[in-house]
Amino acid sequence: MLLDWMKTHPTLEQDPLEGFDPDAVTVSIAVDIAAPARVVWQVLTDLPRYNQWNPFCVRAESTLEMGAPVFMTLVNYAVPGSLVPNCENVCAFEPGKLLSWAMPYSEAWPYAARRDQVIETTGEESCRYFSTDAFLGTNGIHVFRFAGPWVKRAFDDSAHALKARAESLYAAEMEG
Repeated sequence: MLLDWMKTHPTLEQDPLEGFDPDAVTVSIAVDIAAPARVVWQVLTDLPRYNQWNPFCVRAESTLEMGAPVFMTLVNYAVPGSLVPNCENVCAFEPGKLLSWAMPYSEAWPYAARRDQVIETTGEESCRYFSTDAFLGTNGIHVFRFAGPWVKRAFDDSAHALKARAESLYAAEMEG
């Protein structure tokens, strides 16, 4: 999954525009979730309901097909009270395990990045979730230094909210 991608992705020396720098990665907290990975996956892929639980990404639209755009509205943690439109493209989709999207380098936006949301099964009725944001290329370390702290906060908030949502849905499923 993520570690495999990092091992096979070009380094900065090989690709200064989109190369990987291990010092430019934000990692959320890992949350243990008392619900099966399939429930967490359902929550992550139910984009129309993001506004019901996700404090960072309050709107998301996509077919989630490989290469498809993911149109998002994000809460701007750097400027409280404001929202930011964002569009990235699906770059990994492993049901129940990994959902990733990336923004490639372009001259108009020279800040390539890749977000990975990882689900690890820990039991029949439990799993662990965390997410990462790799800021790529020679600009990545600068973006990481500027945005890393608030991105981590946003991802940590989202991880806690995902845990609460998945556990609530699973509890309702078990009752019904």
